[in-house]
Amino acid sequence: MVGIVFSYTTIGIDAQQISVECDGTGSIFGVNIVGMASNAVKESKDRVFAALKNSGWEAYTRRYTINLAPADLKKDSSSLDLPIAISVLQCIKQLKHEYLTKIGIIGELSLDGNVRAVNGALPIALKARQEGMDVLIVPYENAEEAAIIDGLTVIPVTSLRETVEYLRGDIQIPAAKVDKDKIFQVLNDFPIDMIDVKGQFQVKRALEVSAAGGHNLLMLGPPGSGKTMLARRLPTILPELTLDEALEATKIHSVAGNSKHFRNGILTTRPFRSPHHTISEIALVGGGTFPKPGEVSLSHRGVLFLDELPEFKRGALEVMRQPMEDGVVTISRAVTSLNFPAEFMLIASMNPCPCGYYGANIPNHVCSCAPAMIQRYRSKISGPLLDRIDIHVEVPTVTYSDLAALPSGDSSAIIRARVNKARQVQHERFKDEAFFCNTQMNSKALRKYCKLDAESHALLQNAIDKLGYSARVFDRILKVSRTIADLEDSRDILPEHISEAISYRSLDRKYWS
Repeated sequence: MVGIVFSYTTIGIDAQQISVECDGTGSIFGVNIVGMASNAVKESKDRVFAALKNSGWEAYTRRYTINLAPADLKKDSSSLDLPIAISVLQCIKQLKHEYLTKIGIIGELSLDGNVRAVNGALPIALKARQEGMDVLIVPYENAEEAAIIDGLTVIPVTSLRETVEYLRGDIQIPAAKVDKDKIFQVLNDFPIDMIDVKGQFQVKRALEVSAAGGHNLLMLGPPGSGKTMLARRLPTILPELTLDEALEATKIHSVAGNSKHFRNGILTTRPFRSPHHTISEIALVGGGTFPKPGEVSLSHRGVLFLDELPEFKRGALEVMRQPMEDGVVTISRAVTSLNFPAEFMLIASMNPCPCGYYGANIPNHVCSCAPAMIQRYRSKISGPLLDRIDIHVEVPTVTYSDLAALPSGDSSAIIRARVNKARQVQHERFKDEAFFCNTQMNSKALRKYCKLDAESHALLQNAIDKLGYSARVFDRILKVSRTIADLEDSRDILPEHISEAISYRSLDRKYWS
């Protein structure tokens, strides 16, 4: 008898249905797994048969051939352990085949027969519903994550024995349920607030503009000026994470194995990723033998914060240029090409020089860097990458009066209200376009939505001619000006909006000339 069980594996951030087929012949024990299985999948035979024996079934009586179809698709997931074990039990007539035609099964097995959590439960649940499955059996730890998908009965199991008893009808296991109203209550719940930051009102304004238009931002200032503190509070003023956006971002984190740390199995706040400067190119943008999402994709719908930007490898920074423009990472292999979404806001910080105190005017902290050292330090950031960062803002040292004062300025909730209002203006403006915020405007949209009067034209022309900005910087200034106008509830871009946007490009001239 041939056992057949439906399961799933992840390819990129999407799931693919797998048919697990088991045939047993002869009387000499052996196991052969075919169907382009990785070493991790081939090693499952040792886990599966140890789990079967320790769960009370004697399966060491035949030579088994286990086929993972489709045969031309690479499989690299321990989630196939449990379905392989069930197909073996079908093969030795411990389970009936007809019960499993509308049931999908995933799970990793321990040697004692317990079921362990797997990665990718959310995209697998989405695929199972698309494939018309009625039931998806998952490890108990993955149940909340999978149960977010409507139209699918999710059954949590803890062991191989429990799974078999459920399939036989010997026991009933309540389907996993998720209270989406409860999820909405904890969406966008932050333990930090922008009001915690004392002083730095100009930088807070720049962050508000950045959040309102989705613009990339670079902060430059001496150590201890609050760059990291400010960056970590940016998600608190970004527009609220919708449930659809939460599912979209959680799907990526699920494949990467991060979703087990989320409440209710779903990402409840916009992602904030802050990789160390020693990160490799593959870890940053994704890839590998079996491609996995990198930090730029894990930041999708959120913020990627690169602290001490010049300390990152030059190659790692340069590979970010394409995702920053296109909002997607394409990983090409000989047999396939995968796309990982990467619509993120880049927030970066750096010191003005290697010691960090050039131009800071701080007692007992005089810059000791030679001009050549400062130039080498700054040149680590290429002009093309700098052009793609819309806003550059200086972060001065915080004075004692600011530190000693009571919290001042607006809270994150008040700033977010202004940001939401500006974003709503953009949503209405771009309702017939393929994008939804100012930073995504193309050349055609810039001509349509960023018309200038004569005074604004003259102001911008003077800045371009004197400072030598590139065509890309010209576009960035227009986009930031449009965002500032939206925050001021102005239909037209006025000269003061252009002036403020130009002030956010001062680092081009001051530090890279």
